[in-house]
Amino acid sequence: MDSAREARDAAGEAPGAAPAPARPGDVLDASTDAAAVVRADGVVVGWTRGAAALLGRPAAEVVGRSAAQLVAAPGDPARVAGVAAHCRAGMGWSGRLSVRHHDGRALDVDLRVSASFRIGEDECFLISARRRSPHWTVGQSVLDGFLTRSPVGMAVMDRQLRYVWLNDTLERFGGVPREQRLGHRLSELLPGLQGTTLEGLMRQVLESGVPVTDHEYLGWSWADPHRQHAYSTSFFPLVDSEGSVTGVCYMVQDVTERWTARRLLSLVNEAGTRVGTTLDVLRTAQELADFAVPRFADFVVVDLLEPVLSTEGHGAWLTDAGPAPARPAMRRAGMSSVREGCPEAVAQVGDRVDFLPPPHDAHLLIGGEPILIPVLDPSDELWTTRQPARAATIREFGLHSLISVPMRARHTALGLTTFIRSVNPVSFGPDDVLLARELVARAALCVDNARRYTREHTAAVTLQRSLLPDALSGGTALEVASSYLPADPSDGVGGDWFDVIPLSGARVGLVVGDVVGHGIAAAATMGRLRTAVQTLADMDMPPEELLAHLDDLVLRLSADRTDDASPAQGTTAFLGATCLYAVYDPVTRRCRMARAGHPPPVVVTPDGRVSFPEPPAGPPLGLGGMAFEATEIELAENSLIGLYTDGLVEGSDQDMERGMDRLGALLAGSDADLATLCTSAVRRLVPVPQPDDIALLLARTHALGPDQVVSFDVPADPAAVADVRARATRQVEDWGLADLAMTSELIVSELVTNAVRHATGPIRLRLLRDTRLTCEVSDASSTAPRLRHARSLDEGGRGLFLVAQLAHRWGARYTGEGKIIWAEQEIS
Repeated sequence: MDSAREARDAAGEAPGAAPAPARPGDVLDASTDAAAVVRADGVVVGWTRGAAALLGRPAAEVVGRSAAQLVAAPGDPARVAGVAAHCRAGMGWSGRLSVRHHDGRALDVDLRVSASFRIGEDECFLISARRRSPHWTVGQSVLDGFLTRSPVGMAVMDRQLRYVWLNDTLERFGGVPREQRLGHRLSELLPGLQGTTLEGLMRQVLESGVPVTDHEYLGWSWADPHRQHAYSTSFFPLVDSEGSVTGVCYMVQDVTERWTARRLLSLVNEAGTRVGTTLDVLRTAQELADFAVPRFADFVVVDLLEPVLSTEGHGAWLTDAGPAPARPAMRRAGMSSVREGCPEAVAQVGDRVDFLPPPHDAHLLIGGEPILIPVLDPSDELWTTRQPARAATIREFGLHSLISVPMRARHTALGLTTFIRSVNPVSFGPDDVLLARELVARAALCVDNARRYTREHTAAVTLQRSLLPDALSGGTALEVASSYLPADPSDGVGGDWFDVIPLSGARVGLVVGDVVGHGIAAAATMGRLRTAVQTLADMDMPPEELLAHLDDLVLRLSADRTDDASPAQGTTAFLGATCLYAVYDPVTRRCRMARAGHPPPVVVTPDGRVSFPEPPAGPPLGLGGMAFEATEIELAENSLIGLYTDGLVEGSDQDMERGMDRLGALLAGSDADLATLCTSAVRRLVPVPQPDDIALLLARTHALGPDQVVSFDVPADPAAVADVRARATRQVEDWGLADLAMTSELIVSELVTNAVRHATGPIRLRLLRDTRLTCEVSDASSTAPRLRHARSLDEGGRGLFLVAQLAHRWGARYTGEGKIIWAEQEIS
């Protein structure tokens, strides 16, 4: 009785207490488990009501007897000894066992044995049991239906990777009957299905026991040998009851649609980074062809309408602009092929083409949909009659499938892109049309952007070049050469300009300037400033006064832009510019110059010495309120003077002093002719496109010799006019200009007479012979004569009118001592 009491205590059962009610379905509740206490020798010393209920045996029938009578399976002493040793080590044991009910039937129970403990002197074990819950059993018909109708292909492979079992879905995927698969390996049956790679993954699963899931690959099957499919495959090991890997199960899904959609998105995104990298129409067309081969097609041609490639007009057809010609004029803009040299092409890049897939006409370009020809038939009458050369190419190179997509952007027809397959045996399908449409749509936007930019850039460059001088002439005073390099097209044209202006007295004006900013506005401003400089220079203004008037003009232009600016443009519209103006006199060999925020000129003497004479650095044009100063230098004959803009000397290091030194070294170290020297200097200083345009103006000085200049002092006496006139006439005849003797006599007589009558002395006459014959009369008066049209009864007022008729041009300029009236005649 004591033993029974201790057993009840060990089992957690209070004397006289009823067993706790069971809560079916609570798998974590062990209160209803059957429990017994068993000694180490196998004798039952404790029995609970749950045990009695489970086996139908009361305690009196079990306690004190061997527990072996309760086991339905044959005894296994080794297993019992192993369990006992495990429990004596302080750990429990659990497992499954078949026990015998009182009525003789066997029951399967989950058995748990506790760690050993002592009751008195006896070593005991607490054993609890719970009957195994009944499982839902799948009928064979249900299981067969599941395996047969599953949309996922499934197979079981043994350790040698031979087919042991597969379902109907997998049989359909591969197109190989089940009887031919069983007992064979995947690589033996479907060599084109990446069998070696898949078997490598299966071996990896066999060795590691770690599943491989969602492995995607491309392949083909005997069920559909002409179309590539995408598959997703997962592998997991099959393990027996002992934990050993006995084989591999793999499952396959056809994910071609998902893969196609992902490929479409990926290609379109990649095309966005590969096509349209430049604002160049031809380059964009070629990028589209290069991108599509071989990713999508084996041969691609891009044909653009001729107006798209033109820099004049709008350059395209508007889709609502009326009917288009039946045979549109297009040119091959780009093409690419898997075959070197594009032998399939019947036209080369730049050639005129009129290809449209038969039987379509130009309406395909305006409003047509993409054309899909899955199978090209070169024997078709439409091809043999309308495109005989292309029909021959189709036969020769095996071109078998075609997609033609019209290129349109912003309601504008641009051209046609054609994709063709020959090496790739798979024909184009509807999904491919979607991809082709997206690729061409993106490229069309890039082509249209490039077309618009090219047209605008060409207009700006044309405007700028039209505002620059076509030809420069320094007369006999200067030998001149120039070089102009536009800015990098991505930055737009700039406002650099230069000019050589013939002045009176054989003098020459040299000017170079730079307007701040880029684009058409800068080019237009440059043109206005160049015109203003020419007008002011023609008035024979000194350099410092010319820059002062030019500064006032820039201030007025800035004020006009501020008044016209919209709120979005802000309240400031500063127009800044720099300028250097120099006047060279070949008689005195002196050069007077002034600058407005511009780099100084470079001077190279005949013996190769380089200097940078620096006139006082006035402010840039457009600031106002500050005066400009001039400086004067003497230049030896055959000296070289260069005027340039800052883009030439700044370079990539932005160090202007270093760039000026490089320019001086290049000009001093070459004996090439002036034009070659100018071009090579720009090329060597600026080897790559720069964000600013560049201008370089070189002039080699010459002097008028004593035999080309004659001066006479004129007494302030009207009687001296005749003598001066006669001396001037003899000098003109001595120069071999007898045909100008009479007109020169009249001009000298009139100018000298006016000076004697109306001006103050000293009076001086100077004759100069260079490309023109010039007569100059200087005096100390600051009052200039005025051209009048005398009436029929007037006795005077016809002198200057007569001079203006006889001379090529005439005018007046002021000096520090007075003025000079001059007149020029052309020398035939």
